[in-house]
Amino acid sequence: MKLILASLLSLSLLAPVIHAQESLKDLTHPALNGHRLPDGTDVALMVVDANSNEVLYSSYADQVRQPASTQKLVTALAAAIYLKDYRFETRVERNNQDIIFHFTGDPTLTRSQLRVLVERLKSYQDSIEGNVYLNGAAFDTFERAIGVPWDIMGVCYSAPSSALTLNGNCVYGRLEATSEPPITGVRATAPEQVNIRAGDISMRQGLEYLSVDCGLKLIADNQNNYTVGGCLETHRLPVNFHLAIQNPTVFTAKILNEELQRAGIRLNGEIIRNDRVKGDEILVVHRSAPMMELIDTMVKDSDNLIADNLLKTIGRFYYDKPGSFENGAAAIKAILRSEASIDLDSAIIVDGSGLSRNNRMTASQLMQVVQYIFKNPDLGLVSTMPVSGRSGTLRGRPSVSHELLVGKIAAKTGAIYGTYNLAGRIQARSGRHLYFVQIISNYHPADDRNRRQPLRAFERRLYESLYNDY
Repeated sequence: MKLILASLLSLSLLAPVIHAQESLKDLTHPALNGHRLPDGTDVALMVVDANSNEVLYSSYADQVRQPASTQKLVTALAAAIYLKDYRFETRVERNNQDIIFHFTGDPTLTRSQLRVLVERLKSYQDSIEGNVYLNGAAFDTFERAIGVPWDIMGVCYSAPSSALTLNGNCVYGRLEATSEPPITGVRATAPEQVNIRAGDISMRQGLEYLSVDCGLKLIADNQNNYTVGGCLETHRLPVNFHLAIQNPTVFTAKILNEELQRAGIRLNGEIIRNDRVKGDEILVVHRSAPMMELIDTMVKDSDNLIADNLLKTIGRFYYDKPGSFENGAAAIKAILRSEASIDLDSAIIVDGSGLSRNNRMTASQLMQVVQYIFKNPDLGLVSTMPVSGRSGTLRGRPSVSHELLVGKIAAKTGAIYGTYNLAGRIQARSGRHLYFVQIISNYHPADDRNRRQPLRAFERRLYESLYNDY
């Protein structure tokens, strides 16, 4: 097995690997032919025996890399330890003639749940003589982490982390043809709370230049106005897509105004964002699902918004200040150091999701988190892990969802541009459990159409080897 692992890495054209016990000289193995990663790819890999804690394999485990969404394990562990039974609350309060909607960053709050709050408000009064205030003091007003690329801010997996979070701060959009083929124009539609238009879009007919230098582009401003441009292959129409809300305050105010009208509550004043105003009477409260349910969704589905809002919430309570990316990251490090003896002081944690390109962590640091999660099952985090071929982001991952490995791997995935990571536990054929951390970076295949194939072949051989040989 040691020889096979070394061969896997050598065929990736890496620098010589370091084994935990001895240096490896023979870095070839006929069974691995065709399983190389593209030139220039870097791999950090660590494998540890779950019972003895023996390091079975370690390659570049102390070099800092981008953790991507495997960083959600760090957020999950801190939240499970520190927030425990916490539930997000959304409250409707009254102060004289004013009504305050007090938001605390519930990442699962929906319009339907807001509607229930408004309907229950109607049982107290059918008119509001003053203003409706939106209080988002739970978080600071910086809703995007440093290092999140500007060109993904319009898509829902990078929705802003705001105390005012509603419907995941995401809406649906659609592009459709305005004529029969040959198509010469399109129109863009989206919910009325946002404005969207089709800008300068180049139409590409036929399939001869499929996906070559042709893609849609999105421009969004701070008032939730969107323009779609770029290039479109007409055979793909209609195109459905998700749009990240750029201004949660404007979005929430519009929806709340619609719900007040729907409920027949007359508003004489305005809907205004004010994080200082407080009510002297609580009328209605909505509570989110328990913390572990949110963590389960975050880990299994790799939900970025839940992760970032949890990080800010941890910072809010730990420092008794509005939650921010900065105080949340500092709080997580402090909590894991004091409660789990995990030292992440040298790690660069910028957000809770791993979406920022500025995050940095070593495989050995991530291994500490993996070990703690599995060695402390009472925390309830083991069951949140995606399982190969069965649940979450590992349900359909081709490299580990085939018959041999179904149900054998419980791990968190992580992927951003050029980075493909996996961290968790595998049960070998013998019944032995192994912890592993895989961080693959600078992965850029020459053949973009089949870009995942070398990765899938590499991962399949790696985890089959771990399964069969231990």
